[in-house]
Amino acid sequence: MPLREVRSEDIPVFHEYQSDPEAVALAGVPPRDREAYEAHWAKLRADPQVLLRTIVTADGAVAGQLLSFPREGVREIGYWLGREFWGRGLAGAALAEFLPLVVERPVYGVVNEANPASRRVLERNGFVLAERREGEPLFEGGPPLTLLVFRLDA
Repeated sequence: MPLREVRSEDIPVFHEYQSDPEAVALAGVPPRDREAYEAHWAKLRADPQVLLRTIVTADGAVAGQLLSFPREGVREIGYWLGREFWGRGLAGAALAEFLPLVVERPVYGVVNEANPASRRVLERNGFVLAERREGEPLFEGGPPLTLLVFRLDA
């Protein structure tokens, strides 16, 4: 699964993917308008503690993104794919290629319990369920969700 550095022209594609209502519901995070999304990505790209990669298909299409970032004293990973790329094994393959780039351990992945596909991506890459957070919002002011916190030590 080819991963590459994030390019400026990837950001509008990522924005389109994060605007998909079904993806938003599964992720449990609110969509951002274009201006807010671009500002968010500018901040991510400027932060030396954040590792970003674009997931590219064999035919060159931007399928999504991976990132690793510090939050509340721990290293987390996250990923987002466009809906047309779901169910093809791309997220799992991309994460397997990405994890060796993330040198810090342990690393955590947090998923909405309502997203079993994302849970499988983590489990297939060696993450184990470490904690279940009942009724926790994923972001300030967000709806209460059951969050599953996965941990990878190796």
